[in-house]
Amino acid sequence: MKISTNRSVTRNIALAIGVALVSLLAWNYSTVTATTQDTYESLEAFSKVLNLVQENYVEEVDSQKAIEGAIKGMLFTLDPHSSYMKPDDFKELQVETQGSFTGIGIEITMKDNILTVVSPIEGTPAFAKGLKAGDKIVKIGDEQTQDLSLMEAVKRLRGPKGSEVTISIHRKGWADLKEITLIRDIIPIHSVKSKMLEPGYPYIRIINFQAQTTTDFKKALTDLEKEGKIKGLIIDLRNNPGGLLDQSVKIADIFIDDGVIVSTKGRIKEQNSVFYAHGNGGKYKFPLVVLVNEGSASASEIVAGALQDHKKAVIIGAQTFGKGSVQTIIPMDSGAGLRLTTARYYTPSGRSIQATGITPDITVASPISMPGENDDKEDEQGKKPKYLREKDLRHHIDNGLNDNVTQKEEKQKPEEKPKTKEKVPATKDKPQSEELSKDQQLSTALTLLKGLNVFGKK
Repeated sequence: MKISTNRSVTRNIALAIGVALVSLLAWNYSTVTATTQDTYESLEAFSKVLNLVQENYVEEVDSQKAIEGAIKGMLFTLDPHSSYMKPDDFKELQVETQGSFTGIGIEITMKDNILTVVSPIEGTPAFAKGLKAGDKIVKIGDEQTQDLSLMEAVKRLRGPKGSEVTISIHRKGWADLKEITLIRDIIPIHSVKSKMLEPGYPYIRIINFQAQTTTDFKKALTDLEKEGKIKGLIIDLRNNPGGLLDQSVKIADIFIDDGVIVSTKGRIKEQNSVFYAHGNGGKYKFPLVVLVNEGSASASEIVAGALQDHKKAVIIGAQTFGKGSVQTIIPMDSGAGLRLTTARYYTPSGRSIQATGITPDITVASPISMPGENDDKEDEQGKKPKYLREKDLRHHIDNGLNDNVTQKEEKQKPEEKPKTKEKVPATKDKPQSEELSKDQQLSTALTLLKGLNVFGKK
């Protein structure tokens, strides 16, 4: 076989790339079992494959694209949240947390190589069209999503405001794909909504954790206090896919006087950190309820777990998503970025959120049908459709409790069973609004707060 003149150059590039890849894959240098010889033999195989492809493939191969594909493939085998971002993709990620962008408004992931909805964002085209957690996006336009990366899929879903995008989705229980056409819009950056449910009982919804979330939350709370004394507060984190870590810590810090809010533990010491509460002088004494469901992930679980461990709130709803891993964004010289899972989150008591999630104190099942549809019936086996969670994702990392003192509990209860719904005190207040009658989780939260207020007075 003829050898081209650029083989040695290509080989050197491949070896350099290979060394970088191996350094990322090595979990602990002190326990790596492969010898140096084994490592270089693997890199030699990589360079040979690259050369064979360049020399024999039916069409000319772009070496840069081939190597980029190898990097993406390597990261894909690690876990669902690690990825390589080309310069344009890296800019898109930065825009998500700092400015407005146009799109359809969903948090997505890859499950079994299929683009899957984690959660629709409230107030967006996707939310209005009734997309829900667990929906599989099989096609975007006429293009199959199976071979798309997450960032490539995001780019195709985004576009100018007012433009249309058609997606084909499949949902458990459906016989055929369903095409949904959405009109792209500006996805709201203001992530906090608030209102007074009844006199003395305000409600604050956090849609996701963005750069201004804590500022907006404090303003909303101050405005609600002006309407009258707060007897109890409901914080709604349902279908909140997460966002910025520092914002979740600051939100929890508003209600926690002292102690740990969340900690992170990674393979290397630099990834270990502990975030502490600063205390508010006991400013907020009213009862607190936090609503969660299967779409509550990451930063949402940090807030719920911290308030639960410190006994500052009653958690009501359904078992959360279980996304308890930390992604570090590493800028590359080329303008690209590396999103790498580097640690796990732990609640103040040492519980791992990863692949487990937060178990509510009071379990109230989530509604499972889209508005206007009757797919909330049991399937042929008499079971309710299953929500997508972190543990269902391919290559998800475990909860990291193998060397933790709480591992004994995990062995006894691999997955905590939801606690039986507790009875809450009945009240003689006026009939609840239509909104409350349709939202059992919210209704339960309000009823509980009223009961706590009554018993508190006694």
